[in-house]
Amino acid sequence: MGIHRAGPPTKASGGAPLTHNTVARVIPDVPTLAVDEGFSYLIPESLAGRVGVGSIVRVPLAGRRVRGYVIGLESASEIEQPDKLKEVRSLSSDLPVFTERMLDALRWAAGYYVAPLARVLAKTAPPNLPKRPPPFVSSEVESVEGPLSELARNALDGKPQKTVQVMAGTGWTDLIRGAAGLLIRSERSVIVVCPTVAETARLSAGLRQGLGDLVVEVGEQSPASVTAAWSKAATTGGLVVVGTMRVVWWPIRNLSMAIMVEEGRPGMKERQSPTVAASDLARVRAECEGFQLVKIGRVPTLRSLHESTEVIRVPGRLWAPVQIVNRTEDPPGQGLLSEQAKSALAGIAGRGGRVFFFTHRRGYAPAARCVRCRLLRSCPRCGSRPDHQATCARCGANLGKCSGCGGTRFEPLGAAVGRVTEDVRRLVGDAVGSVEEARQVLVGTEADLVAVPQVDLAVVVDGDGLVRATNYRAAEDALGLLARVASTVRRNGRARMMLQTADVRQPVYQALHRGDPITFLKDELATRRSLSLPPFGEVVLVEVVGTEDTSILDKVLEDVLVYGPSVENNRLRWMIQGDDLTDFKLDLRDTVTGLRRRNLRVRVDVDPREF
Repeated sequence: MGIHRAGPPTKASGGAPLTHNTVARVIPDVPTLAVDEGFSYLIPESLAGRVGVGSIVRVPLAGRRVRGYVIGLESASEIEQPDKLKEVRSLSSDLPVFTERMLDALRWAAGYYVAPLARVLAKTAPPNLPKRPPPFVSSEVESVEGPLSELARNALDGKPQKTVQVMAGTGWTDLIRGAAGLLIRSERSVIVVCPTVAETARLSAGLRQGLGDLVVEVGEQSPASVTAAWSKAATTGGLVVVGTMRVVWWPIRNLSMAIMVEEGRPGMKERQSPTVAASDLARVRAECEGFQLVKIGRVPTLRSLHESTEVIRVPGRLWAPVQIVNRTEDPPGQGLLSEQAKSALAGIAGRGGRVFFFTHRRGYAPAARCVRCRLLRSCPRCGSRPDHQATCARCGANLGKCSGCGGTRFEPLGAAVGRVTEDVRRLVGDAVGSVEEARQVLVGTEADLVAVPQVDLAVVVDGDGLVRATNYRAAEDALGLLARVASTVRRNGRARMMLQTADVRQPVYQALHRGDPITFLKDELATRRSLSLPPFGEVVLVEVVGTEDTSILDKVLEDVLVYGPSVENNRLRWMIQGDDLTDFKLDLRDTVTGLRRRNLRVRVDVDPREF
């Protein structure tokens, strides 16, 4: 017997029955901070009972008619001179694109990320105007017990825990299915947020084996298909909505659990304003709306470890064994591959095994080491990883000679895919190629990891360029990325990952070798605390394009720690650090508004991933 899953009746959200004496507070859909307080409009009698919080409306503004989002309702009797208010012209859709319970989280996102509230509200809407879908009938679903079943039961009872971190090397689909099955039987919904479209498709396919048509995939689809998925999720309880980070904005009906898959990946943070991190928005939404937040991955982020009330470690290895190869012992002119890596390649390729060579995503990583003593170059002032230039890109300090031997010649770390492929081809001939070519020996970057099949050997050509980036998150990000490389290796006694390095004592590599990231992460948390870096402090990157005037932010930078500005053509960049930058960001909003009125491009990145 099927389950009839009809949506709620069509009505305005936001409180008491509406009349033509009701006033709507509307945020015009214009990308400026100047309209964040919104404007009041009378709701005409023709729209009475249909306009509510989250409605998309058309309103007059500055002589034209624009789209707007309703954020509140009040009686006209509470407004001074209501007869002078203009009217809402029309209602664009009967479906609200956000709920009243979401508003606090949306306001938080706009404030924390220094973004226009209109830009934030727009992210809750689908590509096209939504329409109410027909009722949906699905088959019965059996719930399966698993490590997350107790969390699901608590969420079902309205007693969610604070953020829970799950550490597991494999079996993520089964973990999610076990939690979701119990909830959707009671018409409660779950969202699953993935870093990429490819992983969304793969996870959706796995979840359909058991959950069937209750899985709503939001991937690489047409605007009409995404809008249909949005409409179904907003009006129908008891679904599992799987998608990239855009679904974390959606008003999911009866939402009881949000699951973030590898929240620290680049795809889990918006690159353009507002530069929101999916896990941060999910955390604040969970606090406001009362659903359970779960994070799944091999390596927790430092923020997650700091915020989680519980860490669930699923039995089994998090990744394959890791062998650390010391490149300081290589003779001069050894090239990209050590003798150990060459020998391992020959043995595995000779018996028909598959090998994956991992290299940096850029042609050359912005890092260097001394040609004479092979010591990694670092800035004497801020400790960041500089390139071959004479000054530090982060703080502008003079780098000088090698701190180990006084040498003046430095070589770049990392190599492009083409160079690695050429070197490996000398050893195995035409058996080597890109991941897309599906050869026996594969060469690829981070972008290729989602498509790499299980291999018998993975070789990290040079890990040092990742660990010593200018970003304060470099070591944390490197551990997560290298763990992903190790996860491409088959789980058997002979398969392994080889990591070539000139810094064998690096804590990141030791964590990989032990197969346990927690000790490293706790030490890194202590370091971050001592430096007031996230999650204990805040970092904001401000970029202005279109001027060479380095004084344009002086007024708001008086009471904060500032690095920069760095100057490149007409592009200026500042990095601001502090224990609490709330007041700075409030002042910055007015400054940004003024700069944009001068036709300057301004980008504000809170807790930036790259510098």
